[in-house]
Amino acid sequence: MRIVIAASSIVRTTVAATALGIVAQLGWATPASAQLEVCNRTPNTVSIALGYRTGSGWQSEGWWVAGPEACATVYQGALNARYYYLFAVDDIGGGAWDGTVFMCTQDTSFTIFGVEDCLARGYERTGFFELDTGDEQTWTVQLTEDNETSLDMQ
Repeated sequence: MRIVIAASSIVRTTVAATALGIVAQLGWATPASAQLEVCNRTPNTVSIALGYRTGSGWQSEGWWVAGPEACATVYQGALNARYYYLFAVDDIGGGAWDGTVFMCTQDTSFTIFGVEDCLARGYERTGFFELDTGDEQTWTVQLTEDNETSLDMQ
C-alpha cells in the first residue's frame, strides 16, 4: 500500500519570495539552507527514520523525534539524491507512515549500512515510503493523521 504524503518545497512560497526580494534590495547575501524536514501535524509525538543511497551503498538512520505540531530536520544539506525514504511511527497511538521499500532499523538510535539480511544481522526489517524530491534542494514532508496507517501490534 502506497502512502500519500503531503509534501512541498517551502522555499517557493510567496512569503519566501517576498523575503528574498527584500534581502536582494538591501544587498544582503544569505546562504541557502538546504535540508529534508519532516513536520508532525498530529497531536502525538512521532519517531522518524530515514533511508538513502550513498556513494558506498544504502544507509538507514534513526531516530529523530518530532513532538505534536513540530518539525525535525532529518537530513541537513543539499539533497543530492532524487529519492529518499522515510518511516515514521506514532509513539502514542501506534500507527505508522510506512511503505514497501524495506530497510534495516532497530529500537535504539542507529546508523545501519546496507539493506540486505536485516534479521540475520540482528536488525528489524522495516517498510519505508519513497520521497521523490526531483531536483529540489529543500523538501518538507507533512505527516498527518489522514495519511497514517494502522500497525498490526501482534
